[in-house]
Amino acid sequence: METEKEIAENENENVNENETAEKVLSQVEELPKTIVRRLVKNKLSQLSSDSEISVLRDSLQAFSESARIFIHYLSATANDICKESNRQIISAEDVFKALEEIEFTEFIAPLRASLEEFRQKNGGRKSGSSKAKDANKKAKKNEQSAHNGDGSKQQEDHNNDDAAE
Repeated sequence: METEKEIAENENENVNENETAEKVLSQVEELPKTIVRRLVKNKLSQLSSDSEISVLRDSLQAFSESARIFIHYLSATANDICKESNRQIISAEDVFKALEEIEFTEFIAPLRASLEEFRQKNGGRKSGSSKAKDANKKAKKNEQSAHNGDGSKQQEDHNNDDAAE
């Protein structure tokens, strides 16, 4: 039978393991600090006449955490919209509907414009992985048709021999 001291030690170990797991998870979910700093400073420099703007580390952490929470909330809402439509892949339209649902409608027009600009810039290009997949599919198809062509020809010759007999 465990003593009270052993039980307390086991509980402390479990708490420490949970805290460590939570810290690791939060570090994985953190947005890159340099990007958050750059975004904040760029936006503040657009709004201010001061050339050099200082932002405290706590403020950057607050911006980062706020953005992370917003992304989680928006993606969960978009996912719900996607599931309601019996789909598994979230589309841009799902995100627009989610923005409307969570009452951030002022973001929709600029986001649509940004998405359209992105699509125009990248419209003719496929991602590298898509190109590789297409190339692999094409190579396999050519390989199979070459192989089938030889086999089909032999099969046709064999069928013609049977018909002649």
